[in-house]
Amino acid sequence: MSRQTDAILHLCHALPPTRTAIVHPVKPNVVEAVAEAVREKLILPVLIGPATRIAAAAQEATIDITGWEIVDVEHSHAAAAKAAELAAGRHVDAIMKGSLHTDELLSAIVRADAGLRTERRVSHSYLMSISTYPKPFIITDAAVNILPELPVKADIVQNAVDLWRVVFGDRMPKVAVLAAVETVNPKMQATLDAAALCKMADRRQITDCLIDGPLAFDNAISVEAAREKGIVSEVAGTADILLVPDIEAGNMLAKQLTFLGGAEAAGIVLGARVPVILTSRADNERTRLLSCALAVLLADARTKGRML
Repeated sequence: MSRQTDAILHLCHALPPTRTAIVHPVKPNVVEAVAEAVREKLILPVLIGPATRIAAAAQEATIDITGWEIVDVEHSHAAAAKAAELAAGRHVDAIMKGSLHTDELLSAIVRADAGLRTERRVSHSYLMSISTYPKPFIITDAAVNILPELPVKADIVQNAVDLWRVVFGDRMPKVAVLAAVETVNPKMQATLDAAALCKMADRRQITDCLIDGPLAFDNAISVEAAREKGIVSEVAGTADILLVPDIEAGNMLAKQLTFLGGAEAAGIVLGARVPVILTSRADNERTRLLSCALAVLLADARTKGRML
């Protein structure tokens, strides 16, 4: 366990459990994840899906779901739509993915008539902690936006900054815009986007952060590497948020750190009216709990008017 991520769970102890829609929880591993979050007093679950399949999954997992609210709908599409409806009506304050595809869930959430869209594009952030880096950091976007263009990258940064400030307070996070090189190269779109994002921050189109790029990964997280390259920057070597150029780079980086580097990770989707917890069958119990904890903190911040 990491003291850095333990602190996130401790922050939730002073907050009431968040009423959370669990979308299509028809597999035992999903019910187990929900039960663990309930035991930790992080969520109050509202199970949405075919009632008979939910009951069968709970029985297979040997989890007693007596007392949990169940909304009986026919299939996963209907479950996603119902979760969006409940969130828009403020009957739930968070949504958790169950046994359905991510795009199926997010499509229901971002529909124009769902009432959950904001002025920003939805994006995913991994909050990570690893023993070889002295502080937690965020990787974004590694799960939702495939090949984001400049305006989407600006939203991705702002979503991650909002998450950082909810979890860690008002300190200005340092955002490193990653590329393969540290100089602007017109043949490499990631470097052009990095330069534009920095100027957008200068013009306050992106706020509440320090941002620099393009930076290669080593220069973003290693003071020594940045010094060796002669990079003078408030961000280089001490980044809090790593903006990746596309989903492939982000996904590989996050999974490499997790599975080879032993990093702890918590994932959350931001940019909608409620936080969305994306669970994976490959996630361990700790990851699922930390992801729920992020949703609790974000839901509380929205209730108090500290976020969109």
